[in-house]
Amino acid sequence: MAEVFINSKFSGEVEDPKRFVQNIIDERRKGTVSSNVNVYYDEQINTIQVDSTKGRVVRPLIVVKDGKSTFTEKHAKQLEKSEINWDDLVKQGVIEYLDAAEEENTLIAFFEDDLTPHHTHLEIHPIDLVGLTTALVPYGNFSHAVRVAVGGKNQKQALGFYASNFPLRMDMDVNLLHTPQMPIVQTIMHKISNYDQHPSGQNIVVAVMSFKGYNMEDAVVINKGSIERGFGRSTYFRPAVAEELRYAGGLTDEICIPDKDIKGYKSEADYRFLEEEGIIYPEAQVKEGDVIIGKTSPPRFLSSMDEYNLTSNIRRESSFALRHGEEGVVDFVLITENGEGHKLVQVRLRDQRIPEIGDKFTSRHGQKGVVGLIVPHTDMPFSASGIVPDLVFSPHGIPSRMTISHLIELVGAKVGALAGRDIDGTTFAAEPEAALRKELHKLGFRENGQETLYDGETGEQLTARIYVGNMYYLKLKHMVASKIHSRARGPIQLLTRQPTEGRAKEGGLRLGEMEKDTFVAHGASLLLKERFDSDRTLVPVCESCGIIAIYNEFKNKSYCPVCGDNVDINIVEVSYAFKLILDELKSLCIYPKLVLENKY
Repeated sequence: MAEVFINSKFSGEVEDPKRFVQNIIDERRKGTVSSNVNVYYDEQINTIQVDSTKGRVVRPLIVVKDGKSTFTEKHAKQLEKSEINWDDLVKQGVIEYLDAAEEENTLIAFFEDDLTPHHTHLEIHPIDLVGLTTALVPYGNFSHAVRVAVGGKNQKQALGFYASNFPLRMDMDVNLLHTPQMPIVQTIMHKISNYDQHPSGQNIVVAVMSFKGYNMEDAVVINKGSIERGFGRSTYFRPAVAEELRYAGGLTDEICIPDKDIKGYKSEADYRFLEEEGIIYPEAQVKEGDVIIGKTSPPRFLSSMDEYNLTSNIRRESSFALRHGEEGVVDFVLITENGEGHKLVQVRLRDQRIPEIGDKFTSRHGQKGVVGLIVPHTDMPFSASGIVPDLVFSPHGIPSRMTISHLIELVGAKVGALAGRDIDGTTFAAEPEAALRKELHKLGFRENGQETLYDGETGEQLTARIYVGNMYYLKLKHMVASKIHSRARGPIQLLTRQPTEGRAKEGGLRLGEMEKDTFVAHGASLLLKERFDSDRTLVPVCESCGIIAIYNEFKNKSYCPVCGDNVDINIVEVSYAFKLILDELKSLCIYPKLVLENKY
């Protein structure tokens, strides 16, 4: 007897569990039971789980009967003529959806040629094991699964052509690659997903070699000539928005050039780009601190006494100014109104980003790296036929990561570029590597993809043969221009008096315990005095009771809140965070006593 659970609730017992399970599956294939129902028999604990709940991940598979696929040539022809569709195949029981549990009771073949009488299902195509972006990785079955997944993830961060109506859109944080291309080595997913409508990379010549140590640790070396010809150029767009809000009492914001008598007026230089209506003009070159949209708001706090107060009608400044570290050109100005009918101003800024040292690039195989050096075109190595690589990739990234697909793409794209055709690199169903090598040999190159290169600086022939080929490279959104950050002095937090956090707030760079250890190890321990006094403060301390005393600046007198005037009070240098914890302890009725000693 096997227990039966329907949607995890016990519902009864059956004598012949295998027959019971088979009956449910047969009825589902006939269409009398919903295709959403899955059944799983666990022999070890002798239970049957019937599940139809929401949120299960199910995937379609072709049903196999007696070692033969139920999907026949007849079905294929009917589909081509549009006589039947996907839903008809599901209704006919040719295709069924399995969840993870029911899949435990099945044996699934990858290809029709692999079928044996033991198989119960057949993959529609093995590529459906992976997701959409991972299916865009060519020759994925030649790499470690983790790297293929990373390659898929990297493609989500790549810059490309995200929408054809981008000039009319006001999207946050947008990057647009100037000359995106279709890859030479493609998969079937490129055609299915209409990748040619939104490509996000460029085909370049890649040489696998070390270059003076500048491509150590996954870094890449880029040819300056390629950048000058447009490789990796992109534009960054960001909107600035301001609206006239209404407040209680009929008060409103006003978009205008603020008057000098308002509270928080910046300076005339900050408002220099604003036109009569208080809005910037297109194509203005702006930097941090410049006001883009001028705005004033009513005072924050109103009380009943304010109407008698002369200063009550002083408005406050609330303009939109560029944040710390930002710059760009005003690209587009839009004046409209929001849903409530109030004035709404949107300004889009653009900033051209040319590849620089520290920008991140990747192939489609999880081989990401930052630019370590940009070399003048004349100093790059070149081949006998005059081909100069656009990018030099380090060979050390291959052995430990086992991304053989990266190497096959180099040869495949080289064949495609020379033969003038696309190469099919679909995972599990790609053009074989041997055929690519043969074709490359016919085209007049070494079949292993290696070439003799010459040193660009000396003209001497390099002693090793270098693996050179074409490859689809992507520029990622992680750029130095949007991450660079430094600070000497700046804003501090109100509570701890320590520097604010984060690049946008012009925050400090935190030096932790481990960083402190490296300073000490380098013999620069005196520098710690400077690094750790961001919240240095002087406090008067009473010598008799050890509590923090009070210093009156106007009278130039100190006194202790416990002992009074006639005691010795000394000024001590402490971190403000320490003073804060003493105050916190006092609030818990704990008496923190400071015992002072001489410094020397």
